[in-house]
Amino acid sequence: MIPYGRQDIKKEDIDAVVEILNSDFLTQGPTVPEFEKKIANYVGAEFGVATNSASSALHVACLALDVSQGDQVWTSSNTFVASANCALHCGADIDFVDIDQETYNMSVKSLEKKLEEAEKTGKLPKVVIPVHYAGQSCEMARIRKLSEKYGFKIIEDASHAIGAQYKGFKVGSGRYSDITVFSFHPVKIITTGEGGMALTNSATLAKKLRQYRSHGISSDTSDMYARREAEIWNYQQIKLGFNYRMTDIHAALGISQLNNLDSFIRARHIIAKRYDEQLAELPLILPKQHSDTFSSFHLYPIRIQENICGKSQRQVYQTLLESKIWVNIHYIPVHRQPYFETLGFREGHCPEAEAFHSETISLPIFPKLSEAEQEHVIDVLKKALK
Repeated sequence: MIPYGRQDIKKEDIDAVVEILNSDFLTQGPTVPEFEKKIANYVGAEFGVATNSASSALHVACLALDVSQGDQVWTSSNTFVASANCALHCGADIDFVDIDQETYNMSVKSLEKKLEEAEKTGKLPKVVIPVHYAGQSCEMARIRKLSEKYGFKIIEDASHAIGAQYKGFKVGSGRYSDITVFSFHPVKIITTGEGGMALTNSATLAKKLRQYRSHGISSDTSDMYARREAEIWNYQQIKLGFNYRMTDIHAALGISQLNNLDSFIRARHIIAKRYDEQLAELPLILPKQHSDTFSSFHLYPIRIQENICGKSQRQVYQTLLESKIWVNIHYIPVHRQPYFETLGFREGHCPEAEAFHSETISLPIFPKLSEAEQEHVIDVLKKALK
């Protein structure tokens, strides 16, 4: 079976984890802060706050920006459900912005139109969460200008995009947002097994992120409430938080993986270029790259042109699966998920995202994908489209 994504674990990764297992600290030791600093330095941000998943990082990011009941949070419908669930966990209302026809990221034109309408009804969002789909950055400079006009905060969901660039700067640098979130799930660019991180340039936000990820507890005396002098208070719970901490075991794997991040992305670009060249004449729409971006190519989505080839998405998808090519669909629009339909969302809410879902298939792309395996994927795809 050839999966759509797979981790690349080397001997030095295993050795790094074993070293922690033989050390004094398995969690809450020095390795997590080291990992946070290395990621922050890599992307050019001031602070990194590691969590046990990107979903956790999105949740504490919303909490750090004071998202609560009655607030509006908007995100893309072409994403994993965590991009929306983080707002619901805070008691906020969620809504979705349709996608751009070429990049499949949040459409700035649709966002601007939606903001104009929301201003008239007094329902502007408190936070907008653009999602860097497949590893390509959204048009963040334009989104930032809209945030300055309409007063919303920005969380970049960069779960797909560590190592990517926008306008020559690393995604995560925080030039156009308040907080950026990365994922270290095994199919992502680098992995910690499970894990995530929130990046920010605000010391205030970083402090809140750390408190929310660790039960709302602080050991900083400046945060603490006065108590009798005879009592020992080496920590206090200041907020209602969560146990979202990353372990030193996971962080050690992340530090080791980070050493190979750039080579992983180079390998993904080679695979993407080979797809571009060998699929160019087929009845497919291939991924397009905006001139301002450098993608990390977490995904390689193709769109089936059924009106030309006469083959449906389902037919091509099934043929690939039967040939032991474990392709996937990214994504079912979040607003079409049964739970979100209970909130009142219906088909037609984001027509571009819905059209994309009905035509797309994610082909295998990961550093260990051999040229022979990729040729097999291409050959089967060509036969499926005939």
